[in-house]
Parts: sequence; C-alpha cells; structure tokens
Amino acid sequence: MSIDLSQFFEVFFEESFEGLDAMEAELLNLVPGEEDLETINTIFRAAHSIKGGSGTFGFTSVADFTHVLETLLDQIREGSRDLTAEHVNLLLKSVDCLRALLRSLQAEQQPDLAEADELRIKFEEILGMRAATKAAASDTNSEEPSTESSRNTFQIDFKPHHHLFKTGNEPLYMISELAELGDLETQAFQDDVPDITDFAPEECFLSWRFFLTTDKEQSCIEEIFEWVEDDADITITLCGGLFGDELEETKVAQAATDTEIKEAETAAKPTAEVKKSAPVKSAAANTESTSIRVGIDKVDSLINMVGELVITQAMLSQLGEQEITEATIASLQEGLAQLAHNTRDLQENVMRIRMLPISFVFSRFPRLVRDISQKLDKQVELKLLGEQTELDKTVMEKISDPMVHLVRNSLDHGLETVEKRVAAGKDPVGTVTLNAFHQGGNIVIEIMDDGQGLNTTKIREKAIKNGLISESDDLSDNEINELIFLPGFSTADQVSDLSGRGVGMDVVRRNIEALSGSVEVSSAPGVGSTFTIRLPLTLAILDGQLVRIAEHTYIIPLISIIESLQIDISKVSRVGKDLDVLRLRDEYIPILRLYTIFNHQGAIETLDKTLLVVVESDNQKVGLLVDDLLSQQQVVIKSLEANYQKVDGVSGATILGDGRVSLIVDISGLIKLSGLKKPGSQELIIESKASLEAS
Repeated sequence: MSIDLSQFFEVFFEESFEGLDAMEAELLNLVPGEEDLETINTIFRAAHSIKGGSGTFGFTSVADFTHVLETLLDQIREGSRDLTAEHVNLLLKSVDCLRALLRSLQAEQQPDLAEADELRIKFEEILGMRAATKAAASDTNSEEPSTESSRNTFQIDFKPHHHLFKTGNEPLYMISELAELGDLETQAFQDDVPDITDFAPEECFLSWRFFLTTDKEQSCIEEIFEWVEDDADITITLCGGLFGDELEETKVAQAATDTEIKEAETAAKPTAEVKKSAPVKSAAANTESTSIRVGIDKVDSLINMVGELVITQAMLSQLGEQEITEATIASLQEGLAQLAHNTRDLQENVMRIRMLPISFVFSRFPRLVRDISQKLDKQVELKLLGEQTELDKTVMEKISDPMVHLVRNSLDHGLETVEKRVAAGKDPVGTVTLNAFHQGGNIVIEIMDDGQGLNTTKIREKAIKNGLISESDDLSDNEINELIFLPGFSTADQVSDLSGRGVGMDVVRRNIEALSGSVEVSSAPGVGSTFTIRLPLTLAILDGQLVRIAEHTYIIPLISIIESLQIDISKVSRVGKDLDVLRLRDEYIPILRLYTIFNHQGAIETLDKTLLVVVESDNQKVGLLVDDLLSQQQVVIKSLEANYQKVDGVSGATILGDGRVSLIVDISGLIKLSGLKKPGSQELIIESKASLEAS
C-alpha cells in the first residue's frame, strides 16, 4: 500500500522546532563542570527525536548533521567526555543551523549546507574523525566539483491506469531512464492485482514507489513521465538534500512507518503532496507559527458553548413555527437575548484560544543576551517577570522584533562595561529586566536596565546638529529623550552590527504604533533606562463607543475614554487662533473639533450644545467634540489599509448591525493630525496654566 508521508511533514516541523527551542533553553542552563545529567539527557532526547523524524521523512541532510552532535552528547552523558564552553557554543550554533535547514525544507527550498558542513567538520575533529573530515574537505575543494552536497532525494509515486499498456507505453523503460539519473531504489506494490480468474494480461495492475538520489533538476524526472501524465497518477516529492548515503535506512524506516499509520492516513490532511511536482517557493519561509496548541479545557468550553447555541437555535426555530401572540413575542425576545448571550460567550472563548503567554516571546532573549554580552565583553543578568501574562498570538508575533531591538539597545548603549560599573561603585554584573503585566484592556511590556541612562546632553547636541531642533528650543529632559525615536537619529560614535546605523528606534515606534500601541522612555543618569510598550490585548475585536458627527457615525475605543461631559462654556479658553481648551479639575484639555478634522458639514459647532469625550493617548488628554453619544458595543476590526488605503487619524473600520461601515478613530494619529504635538516631543502645544489664568 502506498502511503504519502508528506501529509505528516507539518507536524514533524512543528515538533522539531519545539525540540530545538528546548535544546537551546537547556544549553543556556549548562555550566561546564557543573552540568546536570538530566539536562544533558533532555538535550540528547531532543536531538535524537529530530534525527529519527528527519530520517523517516527523507530529510537526510538534517539526520546526518544531527547524528554528529548526537554522538558528542552521547559521550558527554556517558561520562567519556567532559563538557567544555567550546562544546556549548558549538551546540548552540548547531541549533541555529538546524533551524535554518528545517525552515528551508519546510518552504520546499534547497537548504544551504555550507554552514552545516563547516560545523560537521568541527564536530568530527572533536570526535577524533579529523582524517576522514580532511579527506572529505579535500574532495570538496578539488577541481572536479563535488555533487554530494547538491544531490537531492526525490520520492516518486507512479500508479499507471489499467489501460497504460494499450497506449504503447512500458513502465520498464521509464524505470531504466530514472536509473540513469542517479541512485534508484524501487518498491513495487501489488495491492490491485486481481485473482487469476479476473486477471487481464493486457492491463497494468502494478504501481511503484521510487527513491531517486540525483544531482539533476526535478524537470528531468518530469520529462520521463511526460508521455504518460494523462494515463497515470504521478506524484514527485522533494525529500531533502543528502550529506551521505542513508537512503537504505530511510527506505526501511519509511516502509516500517507505512504499517503503523494506515489508520491515520484517512484522518490526516495532506499538506505537502503536489501532483506531478513539488512547488519551490521563491520567497523566504514564513517563520511565524501557523498553529496554536490549545488546552483541552478550552476545547471543552467551546463545545459546551456550541451546544448552548444549538439549543437556543432549536428554541427559536420552534417559536417561528407557532402563531404570533404576545406570549410568543415575549419568548422570542427572551430567546434572542439568550442567543446574544451565547454568542458573546462563544466569542470570548474563541478569543481565549488565541491568547498565549508572553513567555513565547521572552524565551528567545536568554540566548540573545548571552551572545551579545559575550560579544561586547559585558557581564549581564537577564530577569524575566510576568511570563504567564497572556497576549493575542498575532500581537505577540509582531512585537517580537521591536523588543529585540530595544533589548539590543539596552545591552549596547545602556549597560556599561565591567570596568566602568566597578568605577561607578556598581555591581559588575549589569541587569536587564523584561516585565509584562495587564493594565486595563492593555498589556504593558517594560524593558529595563540598570545602566548609565540616556545621555541627554549628547542627544540634544546631536538633534541640533541634525536640524531636528534649534538652539533656542526649551525642552525638558523627557522631551529630549523622546528625540531618539525620530528617523535617522543615533548617538553612536562608531557604526557596528548592533547599533549606530542611524535607523532603528523610529522603526520600533512605527511598528508598535501599527499595532495600535505606544512606546515611551524614561531615564535617569547613572541609574538606568526603562522603555515602556503599551499594546491592546487583541487586534481582532475592541469595545467601542459609537458617536455621531453630523450624519456620520464613528467609533472611539472604549479603553481610551476617560469620561464624557457637557461643556461649561465659562471654563473654556482660547489658545492661539483656533484652539480651545477646557479647564477640567486643574487640567487644561485641548478641544479637537472632529467635524473640522474630518471635513464634515452640518455638525453642531456651538460648544455648549455639544458633548465632549475626553480621551487619553501617550499619557496626554484631549477632548473630542461630538454631536451625540450612541451605543457601546464590541466591533470586529477590519483593516482599512488592506481594503482601501491608509487614512490618517483612523485605525480601521467595522460593519455595524445595519450594514453601514463605520470608521474607528485612532487617538494618537488624530492628535498628530491636529498638529498639537511639539516636534520630537510627546508634549502638547498648550500654554501653561499660569499663562492661561493670567490671560
């Protein structure tokens, strides 16, 4: 029976990436001379599982490479070899190399084996296999090109239709042509051969599976079967590159697996099999996870919610068949209320599935901090707090890169060298802390360091030199520190691969704001710096306040609203030509006329006849002038940029219950659009309280 193993590829890749994560985490915990046997065993088991799975599925480039590091780990756990710092560094590099190989294979691309070959030679030298390694390296560098690293293994499933012989085609000739392309292994299947009483010699009942290891292109294989593509079922699958000849092992393992997974064949959905040819993606593999592991409790809860929906639907259907009376109308209203309740519960449970602990992001930083601190010759301790704080999967995947840049910035710019810390009376070991916690409907992520803090004087000088501010600008320290988020700003004296290229912090802020979030920095000289990121828990749904402006309905995120009030005209003052501010409990709130910003006609313009919605963004309050407050409701966010184009002051759109499209107000973007902010600052352009009271 022919089994297509490609349907199980995706599960293999997911489990392999999880195994690599486990290997990396345990390797970072290893201290040479103090290693724990169970830690070594955990690393060994992860490597062994990856080797076994890759061998089974024909990914022998991965299996062969994993074999040498597995051998080293086996010697260490048996006590025949002592663990050294060199071993740890080499094993960590191997984890990175395996990730790259697996991602290439996952994207159905030819993996780049250069780094794997280099690391394999180093392992062989450690294991005492230097002579064989040098011979292999000599062959590789000889004038005659080596094809071993460029050879691929293809699995070819060939099942002729019964009438194939009648077309004048002979499978034996095709097999002979395949053998000329490289090393060929053949399996014949007789499942369809009938009893002798029903046997027809002019019909073909056999089918074949071939394993072809070749340096030829896949198109050469396709040409052999070109004449019978309409008379047979043909599947060609790229299994992976080869370090060595392990095809027999792969074939035996695969044949054994055929017996074990017969029952799973009908239940599993094929993910990688392609008729005639396996597509090669031109783009880089998508590194974002395509699946989520969900606890059984969440699944059970969903099943219960669906059950409640079915019951409610049955009740409403029964009411629809009854004669309409006051009693049935009351029951119908009750049923609709129950339906709304069930729908809301189902929505909340579905959203819970997308919520994952932020430890999935935090887990990448121990390795990052270790590698960079070694490169900078600094001693650094990483502290992780709030690792179980949950965040939407989509938000989590997009916040990872900005966080990496901020942590690298803390390591490079923030923390001092050991000598400077000791001279300043500090602990020679610097500390970087990642903290996450919920605050209202947001998640707050803090990246803190106990380094030297931002050099406010240097930032100001560089900003003046770049023309971002002038000598006469009177900016506070916080305003000056915010200048680091401007495009092209850097205070690094030398360009390195870590920082100082004049790009980065502005991209960090832009990426975070694209997630409807914000980032700010606070710093104290000699004490350290803290970068604070605020993000919505999810990008899919928000609680919104519907407001009316003229004949238009807008949605203001409920989490941004502080209060709504009627304006006391006696507490309104005019600043400049056209900016009104409201004195509210010793604060001055700028009033933004949304009908002016969005260019609407027919709105109420008299202040004491309208309503003011006081909102907050980036720790700054503004008042939005609206004609009326409507209902509050949860809305599903649709990307305006993806479906139309980017609109300043608008973060997205949604469809209301009556089918109309309503725009979702972006508070931060609205403030920028109004021109309220000072250049390079988070402060608003408002005169001081004393100036207003004197006017």
